[in-house]
Amino acid sequence: MPRAVYVLAIGIFAMVTSEFAVGGLMPEMAGGLGVTISQIGYLITAFAVAMSAGGPLMTVALVRIRPKPALMLLFAIFLVGNVLAAVAPSYPIMMLARVITGVASQAFFGVAISVAVHLSRPEVRGRALAIVLNGLMLGTLLGLPLSTLIGGQLGWRAAFWAVGALTVIAALATMMGVPRLGRADGGNGDFRQEMAVFRNGRLWLALSTSTLIIGATFSAFSYLSPILTQVTGFPSRAVPLLLVAYGAATVIGNYVVGRLADKHTISVLLSGLILNMIFLAGFALFAHLSVLAVIAMLGVGLVGVTMNPAMAVRVQRVGNPGALVNTVHASFITFGVIIGSSVGGLAIDGFGLRAPLWLGAGLAVLGIASLLPELSRTRAQSPAARLAQERVEAATPC
Repeated sequence: MPRAVYVLAIGIFAMVTSEFAVGGLMPEMAGGLGVTISQIGYLITAFAVAMSAGGPLMTVALVRIRPKPALMLLFAIFLVGNVLAAVAPSYPIMMLARVITGVASQAFFGVAISVAVHLSRPEVRGRALAIVLNGLMLGTLLGLPLSTLIGGQLGWRAAFWAVGALTVIAALATMMGVPRLGRADGGNGDFRQEMAVFRNGRLWLALSTSTLIIGATFSAFSYLSPILTQVTGFPSRAVPLLLVAYGAATVIGNYVVGRLADKHTISVLLSGLILNMIFLAGFALFAHLSVLAVIAMLGVGLVGVTMNPAMAVRVQRVGNPGALVNTVHASFITFGVIIGSSVGGLAIDGFGLRAPLWLGAGLAVLGIASLLPELSRTRAQSPAARLAQERVEAATPC
């Protein structure tokens, strides 16, 4: 596996750590900026909306720039956003900082994934994606608790300074460890060619499946803390350890899916959705029983967000491995986060803390339904034609 693939994971780790930092420092930031906790919550929403809407626009602006300079430019923008967050004298400036970092983060995801695919042999692209996306999993496992610890000990501004330092380290590693690529080699090229692929209906269906997978998962993940304390009955001091266990499950699941994503893409997605539906429904039914609740929670960690490598392989095969396709895919994933967290919150208001878990199970069912056209298409082919098609898609040049 090329060394650059591991280097790109460091950049994604920095981006995800910044994204999650606000969630762990809400009381401190509210006090420091003189606003309510709910207003701090809007910073999380602003980051997600900026990722979803602004990321593709930033990628379009970079479409004629070679991949490595594009990555360095995005690091610079992301660093500016985090420094602005660290020194923000007021809430509006902090909101601006979160929008800047959200836009740069989403575009970085798209370009980094495209570069990782282009640097890897066709038969191991799913594995390469899993390595790059381990930056996302490790951000969940380590980034959130570390930023919360630093912010709690040294003040919330220190957490953003720490992310800024991590960004500089990731940028230097990228400068030294990622080779120079041409626009065609890195997935950037003519704008019309980049846009033409979006006429493919199969691509939109694949993007929708990704939204539903992530929406189902974040319906639960967004509200794990109150569910585990108020329904299951764990003390609040146990929640960080449970979240670390959840993060560890995502790392394991990401590794397994990465190994299977290239040869068994649709089967992995279908199996993951079915299992996630079962775990979410089980969590909803048995959330009051600590052992079963923890098993269900870990199950969601194993088969939820960990579907990312298989999701990316599918999108690239029906679309292309270009930066714009990958960034739009990341936007659809972010849209899933927004759906899961926002609709889950509304469900809690109307039906209680178990409602987001049932919502997640329902979204998983919709995700299964979104795979049915692809399954029908695959089964309609003869075995020989299906094998040939899989080989062609797996070997599609980047």
